[in-house]
Amino acid sequence: MQFVIVTGLSGSGKSSAMNVLEDIGYYCIDNMPPELITRFAGICMKMDDKIDKVAFAVDVRGGDFFLKLNETIQTLREEHFHLKILFLDASDEVVIRRYKETRRKHPLDEISYGNIRRAIAYERELLANVKELADYYIDTTQTSATQLKERLYSLFLDAEQDFLSINVVSFGFKYGSFPEGDLVFDVRCLPNPYYIPELKNKTGLDTEVSDYVMEFEEAQVLFEKLIDLLDFLIPLYLREGKSQLVVAFGCTGGKHRSVTFAEKTAAYLQEKDYKVRIQHRDIDKH
Repeated sequence: MQFVIVTGLSGSGKSSAMNVLEDIGYYCIDNMPPELITRFAGICMKMDDKIDKVAFAVDVRGGDFFLKLNETIQTLREEHFHLKILFLDASDEVVIRRYKETRRKHPLDEISYGNIRRAIAYERELLANVKELADYYIDTTQTSATQLKERLYSLFLDAEQDFLSINVVSFGFKYGSFPEGDLVFDVRCLPNPYYIPELKNKTGLDTEVSDYVMEFEEAQVLFEKLIDLLDFLIPLYLREGKSQLVVAFGCTGGKHRSVTFAEKTAAYLQEKDYKVRIQHRDIDKH
């Protein structure tokens, strides 16, 4: 089980980092009191792999609770938890600009009497020891949101494709289109098994139907071209930080051709180690 504590300067991008970690499968908890982290970690270890990756955002918003963070980190490491500390930082000028843009108060605004430079300086003092314990340090002063995502992928993903979840869907146009699809392919141009008596009541999940659909040269060429397109597009989607891609195939009734193409596409993507889910929207409709 993997645990990550995300900390650092207010305004340095911790919320953005937590959003990325959540997208890649971490169970994320914001503003967690450090003294509760060890208890929660213990609970997670007893859950039989229901949760295998957890990220905690901990910073000076926690007030006096935050002062226990160093002690909590030492305890977790002494108890041999798989723990990594991610520390985010940024220049004073960038932090000030970000606070002006969001019109939010700094967590230490009251004790610094509204002087944000004084608040930042005091926060840096509080964070000095935690910064020394960090496994990863990212300065976001000159870092865009996309660059931060890419950096976090490289740190916390075993493989880049683990970030992207691909939903492959079949549907029938007679029951409505599929507006939520990112890529929607109409395969009604192919010969229809519906008109073959022995195949009419079967579906693309049956070998006889899928073999019939794919025995035609136009189906084989179409599938090869679609796969070439996906091989080209998916890395571009990953580069842009897309976390979910919906690929849909439609035929007339959503039972034969679209199911065949959805199954073959899902199998191909799974062989390339992408996370794939498959859904046949209209396969049981009459």
